[in-house]
Amino acid sequence: MTVRDVTNVLETIAPLRFAAEWDNVGLLIGSPQWSADSVLLTIDLTEEVLAEATQRGASMIIAYHPPIFHPLRTLTDGDVRQAIVLEAARAGIAVYSPHTALDAAPGGVNDWLARGLGEGDVRALEAYEYLPQSEQCKVVTYCPGDAVDAIRSGLATIGAGRIGNYQLCSFEMKGHGTFFGGDDTNPAVGERGSLQRVDEVRLEMVCGASNLALAVMTLREFHPYEEPPIEVYPLLPRPDRKVGHGGRLVLDQRVNVPTLVERIKALLGVQRVGVALGRGAPQEFQIIGICPGAGASLVEAAIDQGCEAFFTGEMKHHEVLAAQGRGCTIILAGHTNTERGYLTLLQNRLAKALPDVAISVSKADVSPMRFY
Repeated sequence: MTVRDVTNVLETIAPLRFAAEWDNVGLLIGSPQWSADSVLLTIDLTEEVLAEATQRGASMIIAYHPPIFHPLRTLTDGDVRQAIVLEAARAGIAVYSPHTALDAAPGGVNDWLARGLGEGDVRALEAYEYLPQSEQCKVVTYCPGDAVDAIRSGLATIGAGRIGNYQLCSFEMKGHGTFFGGDDTNPAVGERGSLQRVDEVRLEMVCGASNLALAVMTLREFHPYEEPPIEVYPLLPRPDRKVGHGGRLVLDQRVNVPTLVERIKALLGVQRVGVALGRGAPQEFQIIGICPGAGASLVEAAIDQGCEAFFTGEMKHHEVLAAQGRGCTIILAGHTNTERGYLTLLQNRLAKALPDVAISVSKADVSPMRFY
């Protein structure tokens, strides 16, 4: 098996397009052609984890947190982060990071956390927005009815009108057009020198931005008018709340703080969590915001969407106070505590898809924080 075989499976589980714009995901060290017969899963790629990988004979590491996040100006052994990257490359160990792509994906970290809190419906707090390349624009023209088929077929030859697995997709609407042609015109329909009213069809087709110029040229070639009317509309991405960052869980049954805390402890295998009760917070919650790791950037969205409590790994003191002031209860369990438990699920998913690859979870990967 190769690194490419493993990354192909990873990208079906957590497509990289789901990652946040600020993130650095994908294959960070190594080549797709390198061997990947043994893979080690970890949250953080530390010196201890890298030593474990070397001892196990791992040829690839899947590190949830990207070990290369900010741009590297140098690559020396004088800095511990750079030294880890340098040593992994020297050892021929490929490193891949899914990070926020794995959070956002269906069945990913967000969904795992939500399932541990109780039965209910979960949707993304910050919906993933996606627009297929073939649907980035809409091209519109007006033409005589007997010219519609030729124009549609011509545009289809350059990729316009493609929606998913369907081709020649278009919309037609009949109407009336007017024009007044001057002395130098040669109208294909009607006459110059007076206001003309003609029967026309409005024809719409989606088109990719990369082939827009070709679509305009093709439309001119197939259109019978001397001056074809052409309109181009950019299309906005479509949000999909089944995929995205953070989660909004609506529980089937309301739950009080002690019960919610016990569920979190059981899910994460921790002994303590921090709770900051919101000002005027209800005794029981039904709508809960979720974000693995550090979720402060999503708290406002969670509150705006009616979340009565927000569960994440860590937040700054003033961020907790601000949420409390808006009546939202904050539950903090430690950054990597809200992520590490998912590695076993990822191990099982990878093992099922890659039976010839040894998939293991690091034992050296632990939270840097200790609570006494």
